[in-house]
Amino acid sequence: MNIAIVVCGLVGNKRAKQLAGCKLVAVHDINKQKCIDLISATGYTDCVIENDWKNAVTRNDVDVVIVATMHNMLAEITIAALEAGKHVLVEKPVGKDIEDINNIILAADKAGKMVRVGFNHRYHPAMMKATKLIEQGYIGDIMYIRARYGHGGRVGYNKEWRGDPKLAGGGELVEQGIHIIDLAQKFLGKFTDVKGFAETFYWDQVLDDNAFLTLRNDKKQTAFIHVSCTEWKNTFSFEIYGKKGKLEVNGLGGSYGIETLKYYEVRPEMGPPHTTIWEYPQEDKSWEQEIIEFMEDIRTNRTPEAGLQSARNAWEVINIIYGASK
Repeated sequence: MNIAIVVCGLVGNKRAKQLAGCKLVAVHDINKQKCIDLISATGYTDCVIENDWKNAVTRNDVDVVIVATMHNMLAEITIAALEAGKHVLVEKPVGKDIEDINNIILAADKAGKMVRVGFNHRYHPAMMKATKLIEQGYIGDIMYIRARYGHGGRVGYNKEWRGDPKLAGGGELVEQGIHIIDLAQKFLGKFTDVKGFAETFYWDQVLDDNAFLTLRNDKKQTAFIHVSCTEWKNTFSFEIYGKKGKLEVNGLGGSYGIETLKYYEVRPEMGPPHTTIWEYPQEDKSWEQEIIEFMEDIRTNRTPEAGLQSARNAWEVINIIYGASK
């Protein structure tokens, strides 16, 4: 399929480099040099640079639009692409609030087109392996999840667009928290009991730099979550506790450390568990796997697993936490 990418920043470049056999035919960014650099880095020499994003999403030769803008523009561009008859991969958090998602859901239903949300963490190899082990019964019934995700920011971090409520819609809870909430929902389903708070401890900004959540579903399965941009050492840790064992995913590659999966098997006599460890030192291919999944969604008319309802459920959690924090 033919792809258009709107905004050629860090994420747009990652998408362009892992299109899984699709063809990049158009790009847009208000900074034209970013478009030139992306095309040069990916080799799509016949790709067209559009000066207006509206032209990019309405081109007759475009089948799928990837929307990788700041949060305040995600919904507007996604809806325009749907109205133009395109399928859309929109980066998380899909919009700056839940109203944006509701509007996209209406537009997608009306257009009859697919929308997949950029929850690429689902497609890291350790997480995919953990999913298979759970499906095969290795850890038994899940009791609870414990997760941490965070970074330490950088000089001037609070002055970037992510520190502006009008552009970002939320702080660390929205930026990295929505990924962890989505992963917890993937394994435990919709959360009906939501408690926690978001706080600003360090950065000189209105938005939160830390959030602490306790989420429970109707079966009382629980997720304990902490997300932070005062982590100082980049951290990703996702632990799934079952009645027969535990799975622990650490790292995402790069500054987060080598991605690993540990399986701890509870022995009949208890005591120290049998332990198996997998390491994934290779390049992060989650972005490519996500495109592969989306192409299969479109080919088979399959509702995307990481879709608008998943994002809406995550935003419901976020709204409750922000409401409690006020």
